[in-house]
Amino acid sequence: MPATERIIFQPYAWGKPKRGRAQLEPGAPVVCRSVEEGRRRADKIAAGGTSMDGALLVRMFVDEDAGDYGEPEILESVGDVPEMED
Repeated sequence: MPATERIIFQPYAWGKPKRGRAQLEPGAPVVCRSVEEGRRRADKIAAGGTSMDGALLVRMFVDEDAGDYGEPEILESVGDVPEMED
């Protein structure tokens, strides 16, 4: 089976302080039907229309039968998100 495109919307929110510092915590990831759907979700967060503080919109190519997962491509980043390592 060929790899299929997956568009993942990953929201983040600041959690309760631990050891004196608040931690950025991931919410439940959402599989989107299209990039446009993911961008609409990101736009809501950017406008302050949700309880989330930030989000990443990511595209990956996945072949679940073979267990292959491609490198994630960040399509959009809004608000507070974790720093990414290169």
